[in-house]
Amino acid sequence: MLSVPSDLGSLPPVLDVPTAARLLGLGRSSAYELIRSGRWPTPVLHLGRQIRIPSAPLLVLLGAERGVG
Repeated sequence: MLSVPSDLGSLPPVLDVPTAARLLGLGRSSAYELIRSGRWPTPVLHLGRQIRIPSAPLLVLLGAERGVG
């Protein structure tokens, strides 16, 4: 399991659900329930059996958008 980087700008383009949940202060089970019910606050990518969360919308939600340039 990956730890959440202290520098949010160093996040990869997509995150697994547990990492995205930790950024929002949620537990893994709660995050999967929000995704299942369609209430996760950012876009969700379903790639076969994998679920990924794009980091850019998550950073916008957290008010920590990546700098341009």
